[in-house]
Amino acid sequence: MPLIKTEEIRKMDKSDREEKLEELRDELLHEKGVAAMGGAPESPGRISTIKRNIARILTVINEENNKSKGGN
Repeated sequence: MPLIKTEEIRKMDKSDREEKLEELRDELLHEKGVAAMGGAPESPGRISTIKRNIARILTVINEENNKSKGGN
């Protein structure tokens, strides 16, 4: 899974972002489960890529929440 660009995340509407976030969290849970059971990961950097994508989505969500509340 490639990194999701911040511009792409900003273009998504709120429901799409929430859906993508849930999908990424499920995928991360699955990948961590495979690693915990001793299975060889399909791609060694996949877990970190998923974590980065989750962080990017959460950052955009928090920025928009702060903007709507009148924050900086």
